[in-house]
Amino acid sequence: MIESENKPMHADFFVEIGHWQVPKYGETSEGDVFISRKTEDGRIIAVLSDGLGSGIKAGVLAALTATIATGCSAARIPIKRTARIIMRSLPVCSERKISYATFTLVDIDASNRIKVVEYDNPAYMLVRQGVEVEPLRSMVSVTKGGGRIAGHPKPATLRSSRFKAEFGDRVIFFSDGVTQAGMGSRNLPLGWGLEGVRSFVSQMIAENAEISARDLARRIVTRASLLDGDQAKDDITCAVVYFRAARRLAVFTGPPLHPAHDNELARLFVSSPGRTIIAGGTTATIIGRELGRKITMDLKHRDPELPPVASMEGADLVTEGILTLSKTADYLEQGAAPEELRQNAATAALRLMLDSDIIEFFVGTKINEAHQDPNMPVELDIRRNVVKRLAHLLEGKYLKQTTILYI
Repeated sequence: MIESENKPMHADFFVEIGHWQVPKYGETSEGDVFISRKTEDGRIIAVLSDGLGSGIKAGVLAALTATIATGCSAARIPIKRTARIIMRSLPVCSERKISYATFTLVDIDASNRIKVVEYDNPAYMLVRQGVEVEPLRSMVSVTKGGGRIAGHPKPATLRSSRFKAEFGDRVIFFSDGVTQAGMGSRNLPLGWGLEGVRSFVSQMIAENAEISARDLARRIVTRASLLDGDQAKDDITCAVVYFRAARRLAVFTGPPLHPAHDNELARLFVSSPGRTIIAGGTTATIIGRELGRKITMDLKHRDPELPPVASMEGADLVTEGILTLSKTADYLEQGAAPEELRQNAATAALRLMLDSDIIEFFVGTKINEAHQDPNMPVELDIRRNVVKRLAHLLEGKYLKQTTILYI
């Protein structure tokens, strides 16, 4: 009855990575770049780079730096050689005659051993059991004798640290747009500073001990932007790595191939741990009928492009199927943040997916004739392919773990 596509779990507890950023006021493009990826040998690599200046030029420097750092780390190239490759690869600014971008690299292996390498970014924070822990750092000179690389403004020295992550650990790193926020103001003439950021992080964790990586990064960046009068004086970026128990989400979409399996669909729904989404009117009707639960429409957030959401006991979200899931996939592909979008069924689904770690899709394989009309838009692909697209994006772009089960 059920066929599955299973993905391996990363470790005993989940590694959540989230980031948030805003560009310098007046710029349309960020000068900071954040990249995260999984490697074939089970490692997770995340890099935050801050390019010289702001806007497109800075973004090019940062993107090149983050891409090289991620690729070299994935290939296990020694960090000194990686740094030399970066510094010799960056284009020289025609005005300032220098090539420069900072970076923080976090490399996590399958046993949750962490290596952090920093170059000229503010020092990262390691928060353990709600208290900041000072990691042991070693200094690494990039060139022999501490010499300067051509086009680089000063001799390059890296800070390197290694430790084994413990359950509940958070690694928090950011560009200097965070620590310099508010600089020149009456209250913060020297800027927010590391101590100010540390105090704010402690307050956020004290208020919500399980605050997600994405939400903590967003709050730090939002606070820094506020200190700049909501007109950021520099690119502001923060990334957070959080080691915690996995948050699960089950997505039910489509009726089973055979009506005799409707009761099995309902059983899977009530036995699923974590939060649940029902995407599809027929799917919701079947589950509601089998469990004797009423479905109620919610017309609070209307959207001309999507049907409204509904509610049912035991479900965190009830929506229409293909249209909503397709739109959610579009949002994921765009890297959209639900907080910045018009509230509708797709943004509600997006929020639940981004806030979850292990996502199971239960996909009914009965064809819905409503989506076989040749006059319908081409993007209304069959349910199976839409779900595969969602899973691909969640795994590749957001480092989630997904499973697809066909009913």
